Amino acid sequence: MRNILLLEPNYKNKYPPMGLMKIAKYHRMLGDNVVFFKGDLKVFVLEEITRKAIASLADAVSTINWENKFPEIMTFIKTGHIENGSELEVLRSMPLASPWFKYYREYYYKRKYFDEKPWDRVCVTTLFTFYWEITIETILFAKKLVKDPKQILVGGVMATVVADEVKKATGIKPYKGCINKKSILGDHGININIDDLSLDYSILHEIDYEYPEMGSYYGYTTRGCKNGCPFCAVPIIEPEFKDYLPLTEKIEETRRLFGDQHHLLLLDNNVLASDCFFKIIDEIKSCGFAKDAKYRKPNQFEIAIARLMDGYNDRAYIRRSVKLLREFVNKLSGEEQQTVYKLLSDNLLLNHYTATKEKIYHVYEQVKELYESKRPRGYRNRYVDFNQGVDARRITDKKMKKLSEVAIRPLRIAFDDWKSHKIYRHAVELAAKYKIKNLSNYLLYNFNDKPVDLYRRMKLNVELCETLDLNIYSFPMKYHPIMDSDYFQNREYTGKYWNRKFIRAIQAVLNATKGKIGKGKEFFEKAFGANEEEFEKILYMPETFIIYRFYFEGIGQTQQWWSAYSSLPDKEKEAVNPIIHSNDFSGIDKFKENKKIYQVLSYYTITRTSAQKVISSTR
Repeated sequence: MRNILLLEPNYKNKYPPMGLMKIAKYHRMLGDNVVFFKGDLKVFVLEEITRKAIASLADAVSTINWENKFPEIMTFIKTGHIENGSELEVLRSMPLASPWFKYYREYYYKRKYFDEKPWDRVCVTTLFTFYWEITIETILFAKKLVKDPKQILVGGVMATVVADEVKKATGIKPYKGCINKKSILGDHGININIDDLSLDYSILHEIDYEYPEMGSYYGYTTRGCKNGCPFCAVPIIEPEFKDYLPLTEKIEETRRLFGDQHHLLLLDNNVLASDCFFKIIDEIKSCGFAKDAKYRKPNQFEIAIARLMDGYNDRAYIRRSVKLLREFVNKLSGEEQQTVYKLLSDNLLLNHYTATKEKIYHVYEQVKELYESKRPRGYRNRYVDFNQGVDARRITDKKMKKLSEVAIRPLRIAFDDWKSHKIYRHAVELAAKYKIKNLSNYLLYNFNDKPVDLYRRMKLNVELCETLDLNIYSFPMKYHPIMDSDYFQNREYTGKYWNRKFIRAIQAVLNATKGKIGKGKEFFEKAFGANEEEFEKILYMPETFIIYRFYFEGIGQTQQWWSAYSSLPDKEKEAVNPIIHSNDFSGIDKFKENKKIYQVLSYYTITRTSAQKVISSTR
């Protein structure tokens, strides 16, 4: 049995790491010990050392419940200190225990854990290239943990699109693309296509991080895309288009092992390009996601107990059981709450590091009827989400009618440039025809588009909401050249027709709208302008004036800025505009002799902090 560590860098992301969930499934099939971690890697190592210390202490002095001292022991190992008056101060002086305290304190600060290299294989997933720093840090940390550097396996989006740069930074050659070749992990003689495996949802209960989009079935019904858009990395990540990937068996296995999930989130990049599209929709319906489908949450505690009984990832389901029990006791009140809390306390089930399977079983038998009676039993709507969007150019009346047969919400229709607005409009009108009322899309900007093209797309969506009685949520998404060596580590790229000021203006407005534009013509026109001329004015408006729009308009300062800027002669605007475009106003003193230019540029030096102080003092 090998020890396998799966790592996701400690960045924020919405969706669980499907690649690692498949690798976890693969290694469990081989009987390996699998551990997943996302978080502070230093904390991970400290916790692992503390577990080793507690095991040694328990062997030395079995009459003490050392697990109950986990936080204190971990603090001692890290700092060498114990709080005055703590029971641990007495326990540490016990003749059989004292050597182990000294040993593991030294073991930690002399970094012997890294000398032992406890992991046979470490797999690191990667996501966006602007997470470069934390991702490279994670890979380099993994090198300290694994016995054989050849057993550090790095994959995912970043590893695929900038593979050479990852290798230069870490010395590790990453795997590019999907893990869809047999024996890709180098385990010779094993005939398993990892990419075809169902997901191991259990690993998500091993960590504290909670993904915003938890509680769904995740999967693909197709792979790749036939379009080859110049701004898209899909042809590199998924170069081969696959018309059909079976869904039913994976959903059934997930349902059996981990319980029924609420929604169905599909990451297909162009499902409408598949010749099997109608077959795919019928399969989605048969899996329980037809239009108006309902969901009732299963008993999560029963699922956790079942997995503990069959030994499927004890590390995860001990934590899961403790979490569920704590949530349960918090929902109770009065005598019931006191009784259950005492039961958990007496059986050391208030923390996962003191919990045991046996104690969990014992408590389960006593509270299962009460737990079942208190859990929610209502039915909720189910949704299907083709999360990467569908291609408006491939939408037909027949296909839209078929899409309307499943519980699709939202329908995401790509709208990447203004040139396609007639095709896009037709697709939205077909959605309305078949009663698909909730739509969404990402609006790519900062690529080859002009700022006004973004405005037109946003405005069209607002108008379509009104005329067709729809809810369309638009999410402007700044283009980021993830394969460009000059920009892939940051978000500083500006497109041909864009500049830093225009990008900051869009972002400032989006901060107020929480990153999205929904229905409501009046709100949109206030945020982005009632017409293209007003939109251009907002692009040039000082950023602080955008953020605190009502305040600066209320005191007349926005109007003063616009009057001053508008009255500049063309020659002086030619001098001012490049400075505004650069969004750098640190050198405006050189214009002090030209009062008109200096007055205009002075408005841009008003900071958010100073504005906030003034606004706060007037309340």
